[in-house]
Amino acid sequence: PGVDPHLYKASANDVTKLQDAEIIFYVGLLLEGKMEQVLGKLKDGGKPVYAVTQDLQKTKLLDSGEYEDHFDPHVWFEVILWKETIDVVVAGLSKADPDRKADYEANGKAAKEKMEDLQTWVTEKVNELPVEKRLLVTSHDAYNYFGRAYGFKVVGLQGISTVSEAGLADRTKLVDFIKEQKVKSIFVETTVNPDAIKAIATDAEVTIGGELFSDAMGELGQMEGELDLGTYEGMIKHNISTIVNALR
Repeated sequence: PGVDPHLYKASANDVTKLQDAEIIFYVGLLLEGKMEQVLGKLKDGGKPVYAVTQDLQKTKLLDSGEYEDHFDPHVWFEVILWKETIDVVVAGLSKADPDRKADYEANGKAAKEKMEDLQTWVTEKVNELPVEKRLLVTSHDAYNYFGRAYGFKVVGLQGISTVSEAGLADRTKLVDFIKEQKVKSIFVETTVNPDAIKAIATDAEVTIGGELFSDAMGELGQMEGELDLGTYEGMIKHNISTIVNALR
């Protein structure tokens, strides 16, 4: 929780834990950066390792916009698309533990139904915000699937990955955009240093609308009212409520 997967490097202790794991699931689409090299070696050695995005139709994925033949990995911000990754998890667990296949399939079905309910909640919440106010400015381009799904214009200071810092020209361009579009608030992210966005907010004379989860959830059991920010549902509802309340 709270760690940027784009930049994360596995420690010796991490590698040991991965080697001891019975099965491993990760996002894929190069989200985990150098970790994917470690995961690839484990898979080559016979470990059950699955990228949950591996079976998503390429036509549903967005280009990274930065690297040729690479896709934007932040698919979890489009709830209905993320729902499709459940099948990989169910299949992987069923293969590893065939005696409980029926249980995994039942749990997968329940998880899909829960995501459908979440999609309905998100749509209704977003509809509280007029279309002309759906301008989301954040630290990096993690929300393009969110923008596509829910009708937001999304602008990030950094690109799809947080590996490279934004230059002065990028910052100036973003300040100009915020002023021209009369954006009310912009947002920091839990896994990205907030200093650059805070400086842009000052220069553009806008408020910080809140802190969004992007590449990591909160700690499991980290409560915000009735929301557990360490869960997918809690993360999504926190983000949506924060965005809508700040931009309305």
